[in-house]
Amino acid sequence: MSARKQRKGQSHKGRGKSSGRGRRLSIWVLVIVLVGAAAVILLWPRKAARESSTPAGESTLTPEARLEFQRLLGRWLRPDGGYILEIRSVDNQGRLEAAYLNPRPIHVSRAEASREGTATKVFVELQDEGYPGSTYNLLYDPGRDALLGIYYQAQMGQKFEVVFVRARTP
Repeated sequence: MSARKQRKGQSHKGRGKSSGRGRRLSIWVLVIVLVGAAAVILLWPRKAARESSTPAGESTLTPEARLEFQRLLGRWLRPDGGYILEIRSVDNQGRLEAAYLNPRPIHVSRAEASREGTATKVFVELQDEGYPGSTYNLLYDPGRDALLGIYYQAQMGQKFEVVFVRARTP
């Protein structure tokens, strides 16, 4: 065999070994990356669940807040337009099941009650034709048995002072 062919063969063999090492290194890097990604994917939801503030179904409300929120249940009439806000239930986190009628139903996308000091607050967000993102921010006045606050009409970009009184049933 000529010296040139021997050198070619050696150089070819040498490249084969180094490219084999390079492939093995690339495979190991890929394996490590995949194992790391799998660990993150598998452990992430558990970590988020551990860090959640309250387990599902467990109350975050004080007994006083629960009692106060029960007072919100019922049909509330906005006398200036005949609008009805019906609060049907409240869960352990203060989320309300609510309906809004004008006179036909308008979709309520979010409704919740909260406490700030001694004040009971009600927030309602509407998402429907003519009401995209309109909101009510209300305070419960136990002396008047009324909900008082601000209605934000998103489509017009205007705010209005409003009052809801408890609708009496005959």
